[in-house]
Amino acid sequence: MRFTSLLAAVTAAFTLVPVAQAQSPAYPRGPVTLVVPFPAGGPTDAMARQLAQKLGERLGQQVVVDNKGGAGGSIAAEAVAKAPADGQTLFFGTTGTMAINPSLYAKLRYDPVKDFAPVSLMATTMNVLVVNPDVPAKNLGELMALARAKPNTVAYGSAGNGSSNHLAGELLRASAGLQITHVPYKGSAPALVDLLGGRLTMMFDTIAQQTGNIGAGKVRALAVTGPKRSPLLPDVPTAQEAGLKDFDVTIWYGVLAPAGTPAPVVERLHREIAAVMSTDDMKKRMQADGAEARPTSPAEFAALIKRDMAKWGPVVKASGATLD
Repeated sequence: MRFTSLLAAVTAAFTLVPVAQAQSPAYPRGPVTLVVPFPAGGPTDAMARQLAQKLGERLGQQVVVDNKGGAGGSIAAEAVAKAPADGQTLFFGTTGTMAINPSLYAKLRYDPVKDFAPVSLMATTMNVLVVNPDVPAKNLGELMALARAKPNTVAYGSAGNGSSNHLAGELLRASAGLQITHVPYKGSAPALVDLLGGRLTMMFDTIAQQTGNIGAGKVRALAVTGPKRSPLLPDVPTAQEAGLKDFDVTIWYGVLAPAGTPAPVVERLHREIAAVMSTDDMKKRMQADGAEARPTSPAEFAALIKRDMAKWGPVVKASGATLD
């Protein structure tokens, strides 16, 4: 009887092995596609490509960057949301695509919470507030005083309605109780041209884009938008230091998979991304771009998305910006 029971147990053990293997197939089974929601050549694309190269090395499969620009990243997000939930197609999400678009677009065809499985945050960055050198304000406090003394005469440019530098200006307006004028452009480059030409008072822009202009004296930096100073601009205070204690415009980038992706696949991806972003090489690359490597757990990333959706929703509504 004991021999029969032992034989049955051994037989069952060997029978279970192929079943378990069938339930947990090897990952990845081929090249992985990382969909980037903006055109090639921009800062988001550059950051995604740095991650793709290193992540591919760790996965043992090529990670191919697929740029799908348009509609503020919504086209790419929708495509990944509808992709098979097997981890072979990933999304390079940003603050804009995951936290701002839900309030900005009237007919968004994806749900940032329900349609995605957050894998890991990759990095965060911030903007810097710059003014034309002829503007008399030497710091943010003086700029706010100027705006209060002359309502609606301070004009700020942005990359367009709903862009991060537009909403940074809206947050400043609301936080400080200012009456300032928003001038939207088709991208940050033409806005910068008008700022340098004296047709704008100020604008928020990425630190990496403005360090050269700041060093050359073409613009004056008044404040950075994050909760702490940037290593690239250590002498420039934060907006919080200027008295706006709740002012924080932190821009983030992270990786997400379609909802329903198996937990072991999400965990593998998270583990490898965390390993990549923890290397000295990637930390230095991020710092050179004005960013900070910030890998998180899937749960922490999910919580961040929900917090920022709640934060930016009222700002978008107050701005009156809406897109179809």
